[in-house]
Amino acid sequence: MNPQIRRRHFLSMVGIGALGTTALAACSDGDAGDEPADGPVDLRMTVWTASEDHLALFQEIADAYIADHPDEVSSVTFETIPFEDYTTNLTTQLAGGNAPDLAWIFESNAPEFVSSGALVDVRETLSGTEGYDFEDVGESALELWEDGDALYAYPFSNSPFVMFVNTDRLAAASQPNPAELVASDGWTYDAARDISAASVAALGGAGLVVRDFDYMNWTNLASVWGGWDAEPWSADGTTCEFDSPEMVAALEWFQDAVFVKNAIPGPGTSADFFAGDTTMTITQISRASSLDGSFNWDIVPLPAGPTQQENIVGQAGVGVLAAGANTQAAANFLAFFTNPENSASLSLYFPPPRESLLNPQTLAAGNPLFSEAQLDIVVDSISGATTKPSHANFAQVDTTARGALDAMWSADADVAAVAADVCEAIQPLLEG
Repeated sequence: MNPQIRRRHFLSMVGIGALGTTALAACSDGDAGDEPADGPVDLRMTVWTASEDHLALFQEIADAYIADHPDEVSSVTFETIPFEDYTTNLTTQLAGGNAPDLAWIFESNAPEFVSSGALVDVRETLSGTEGYDFEDVGESALELWEDGDALYAYPFSNSPFVMFVNTDRLAAASQPNPAELVASDGWTYDAARDISAASVAALGGAGLVVRDFDYMNWTNLASVWGGWDAEPWSADGTTCEFDSPEMVAALEWFQDAVFVKNAIPGPGTSADFFAGDTTMTITQISRASSLDGSFNWDIVPLPAGPTQQENIVGQAGVGVLAAGANTQAAANFLAFFTNPENSASLSLYFPPPRESLLNPQTLAAGNPLFSEAQLDIVVDSISGATTKPSHANFAQVDTTARGALDAMWSADADVAAVAADVCEAIQPLLEG
């Protein structure tokens, strides 16, 4: 596919269908180094975090780079785009000729960005930067962002999904501690469901929450259906597997936990584990920054399903936009932002892909909220983990599947029939 068609296809896939020549041209291909270095430039990076702690750390790293490179970069601005609208907003900026220099990218959209020509190849810049130690970056962490020998983003965050539990609520509801069930091989989704339901019956509030799912972001249910060895589509991405016996069983379990057992809040119910009135939540460790010490908590691995226990990671990459005005300066800053020293600092919130840093001792230095034993769980949850679903046509598949799944979230839904409808809806999109 030639570059112009790839750009049109990409922007169409992510919902920016009516484009003029100017917008498409803004997404030009190229390696870092295309533009001339003509004095210090202002860089802009889009992110989806609004955490003041995260942004302060980013700015601290940027300020250090600016101090050492005053002739190359005069400022770095970190622009927060809300998580829910992030990719749509980013691609709108691309289509409007207002591309940032660097951008965070979800793992789910990685194949689209990598194949579109929207990003520049940063491998040479990263591997050629003195002291970068590129070989320290785990090969498996890079796979989603590579195309042949080219590398189109750095996977700065490899955050595992774990279960946070409110141990105060467990004690108040006279429920077993999941950590003890882990030790006795009794930590299963059924156990999590039953404990959650009992705590709600005793205390009110919410039981088990799959954070950020909200009956919309269905890919977060990968943290559940992995226990049933289910996948939404085949490994090559061409065949829908929502109607597989494994997926139907996983979705039937989930629907039962919501509408029969009252273990999981139903649609339209607001529940926030970090507010203290929820018993447990499946989320990533970067969310720990929301803990305020108002209740006692612990983390345990994801429970086992009837087939297996599967670890899931959400990955985030940061890439240099080909349509940005300062690609080489942006790539150079990316090399500094993710060098060994700054990766160690970023590990405060984002588990790094660098193998030398992926151990409890290093993570403990940057994660004072976690005990070393808890960080053992974090490291174990990353090793050999499956990455959340991604697809080369993810934007359209995501929207279509979300709409088809709406019929699933009611008490009288026929799970198998809805799953079949999901496959009927997305199969043409999977085939491209």
